Amino acid sequence: MSRHPKTALITGASSGIGAALARKLAAEGINVLLAARREERLLAIKTEIEAAGGRAEAFPVNLSDPNQRLRLFEQVRDLPVDLLVNNAGFGFYGYYTEMTWETIHEMLAVNVEATLHLTRLFLPLMQARRCGQIIIMSSIVGSIPSQGTAMYSASKAFLDAFTTAVYRETRGSGVEISLVRPGAVKTDFFTTAAQQENGRCNPVEGSGVSVDYLVRCLWRLIQHPRRVMHIPAWVGLAPLFELTTGWLQDLIGPVHLKNNR
Repeated sequence: MSRHPKTALITGASSGIGAALARKLAAEGINVLLAARREERLLAIKTEIEAAGGRAEAFPVNLSDPNQRLRLFEQVRDLPVDLLVNNAGFGFYGYYTEMTWETIHEMLAVNVEATLHLTRLFLPLMQARRCGQIIIMSSIVGSIPSQGTAMYSASKAFLDAFTTAVYRETRGSGVEISLVRPGAVKTDFFTTAAQQENGRCNPVEGSGVSVDYLVRCLWRLIQHPRRVMHIPAWVGLAPLFELTTGWLQDLIGPVHLKNNR
């Protein structure tokens, strides 16, 4: 049976996947709540959505700050939110030993803590209504940890385990929990990662699926929820590659990282 949420909260909505998904949901008649750090970008997307006849509200928030996450929750809790998309996150490509502690800490706060916190806040309300959906954006690198992505891969592996466990805890509650595991996506994600202090260019930059393709897949997931979606579908085989050819990655991976500056 297809679903059609009324109000969706999307984190990381100021660019990339989050912004594109917000446009799609608004075009489908859903009230979208845009949450991200960059206020100017949020307001521009809000204006764009409203000019196209959609409904949107902007909530500038630093998701690494627990107090600001709580404030966001208090601002929107009574709407109510029946779709939460935990999309916010950022990456880093380079040696773990060259990451600053500030970058490490912020990555954990945004990629992991924000998802845990918002899920903990909104899930009980959805369970009380016996209706709602939470989507958690992970990555295929969570199951194929590679050179240069130590912290990012670890953060996504955490989300994989967390989402699967919560999915099993909430069966029959009326709330759908979904994990999305994309491969590379053509956004500014890799450019932003390379701009981190001591970051490097990722060799997969410029490859992958389009944002429009990913958003179409997400819309199908919203209408027909399931536990996990790989985008594109073939990346679901990636864990098998890790098991069978991981030894090859052990050999050539360090060379790739060393040569990408």
